[in-house]
Amino acid sequence: MAKLLAKTSKTFGEFLLIPGLTTKACRPEAVDLATPLVKFRKSESPALKLNIPFTSAIMQAVSDHHLAIALAQSGGLSFIYTSQSIANQAEMVRQVKKFKAGFVESDSNLLIDQTIADVLALKEKTGHTTMAVTDDGSAHGQLLGILGSRDYRPDKIDHQLKVGEVMTPREKLICGDEGLSLEEANDLIWQHKLNALPIVDKNNKLLSLVFRKDYDAHHEYQKELIDANKQLLVGAGINTHDYQERVPALLEAGADVLCLDSSDGYNEWQGEAIKLIKKDYPKAKVGAGNVVDGDGFRYLAEAGADFVKVGIGGGSICITREQKGIGRGQASAVIAVAKARDDYFRQTGIYIPICSDGGVVQDYHIALALAMGADWVMLGRYFARFDESPSAKIKINGNYVKEYWGEGSERARNWQRYSDHSQLASKSAFAEGVDAYVPYAGKLEDNLNIALAKIKSTMISCGATSIKEFQQRAKITEVSPTSLRENGAHDVITRDNQDLN
Repeated sequence: MAKLLAKTSKTFGEFLLIPGLTTKACRPEAVDLATPLVKFRKSESPALKLNIPFTSAIMQAVSDHHLAIALAQSGGLSFIYTSQSIANQAEMVRQVKKFKAGFVESDSNLLIDQTIADVLALKEKTGHTTMAVTDDGSAHGQLLGILGSRDYRPDKIDHQLKVGEVMTPREKLICGDEGLSLEEANDLIWQHKLNALPIVDKNNKLLSLVFRKDYDAHHEYQKELIDANKQLLVGAGINTHDYQERVPALLEAGADVLCLDSSDGYNEWQGEAIKLIKKDYPKAKVGAGNVVDGDGFRYLAEAGADFVKVGIGGGSICITREQKGIGRGQASAVIAVAKARDDYFRQTGIYIPICSDGGVVQDYHIALALAMGADWVMLGRYFARFDESPSAKIKINGNYVKEYWGEGSERARNWQRYSDHSQLASKSAFAEGVDAYVPYAGKLEDNLNIALAKIKSTMISCGATSIKEFQQRAKITEVSPTSLRENGAHDVITRDNQDLN
């Protein structure tokens, strides 16, 4: 018969942290959330670190270059999704590496013969009020003009008027030339009282925009994650099907770290891929996963993985457990793999970071994952809610939501992530993810700052000012179903739900 593990599979929601002694040294500004991203030897420092323990999931609905830029500015890292062409993924990586703080690629662009109705639809979709008008409607076409909120009044204008009739034309625009510094760009903005400054090359092709409202923000990215050249760090997902072509393209584009992306990473294809990549590109950093126990961790560690991702079936849009009966409660998985990681470190002197991927419902679950041994977390649903994620924002029943779908869904059709190589995906594929919506939450930075404040507060209550100290000092208790009921407001009528009839 099958081997039966003695312990019950547990989720984060079944645990709470016990407070420790909070000393006077435990203050929010004293808490350091830096954490190793890749493996390192004892008494040495890792080649790559995160300034905050957050990465975004390798998903179409989550991690493109826009979110990668925003998250790196806040100290975390995105893994650009792999379920796209090699050329497209490499270009997204390239966009992150060449990004300069304050110089923003235009996300909302128009053709000169589009109508005000089109403008209002684009504004509804993106929330942007400043739109570039280019000859081909792209972010880098010939600049023909800028359309801002001051150029028209939606309630007083014919919605069939053409953009070209109301925009501020190129000859009346103040523009910055390619190569100017951010300080010079801001000087132009203040000198001419502009809301936005287009940056163009010598052929009048639009390169980027600099916004007046971002002036103060340029001095706020104290935790930005950058390399020796002061470029933002970015990761990229790969698979075991086309990695031999994809890896060189991603490394050439500037990817700082790669991650083999699979629902179940405990397999020979991943082991072989890691070894071949390390052989051909000795300096490349390659993570692997996902696994849920010590055996899976040990296999990938011995293959040469630079970090190991933990979790099967715990994502909010993942139905792997339902479809295949494969997986483990995320808390139990993290605890088991963390123990294997620590045993491996004692035996070899090599510390391999682990990432908790999935299972986070509440912000405090992130703190629990860290306390249980994870070095950082990977989040999908969390980041899909924000302006910077690539999915569409739409209104349903009066509320804004963002589209969110799993890599194993029919929509993504990323069968490479789930295929076991034994059958043709076109004949054997079945969904392991769903197509859904998540409540729209606004800007990444605003929400992330709240989550970070909660994590720091939790660590302080446990008497810790670093993640390693947190793991050493944290005391965790299981909670009963009755105790779970006490976790939130109960036995009261809250003021935001006052229907007393």
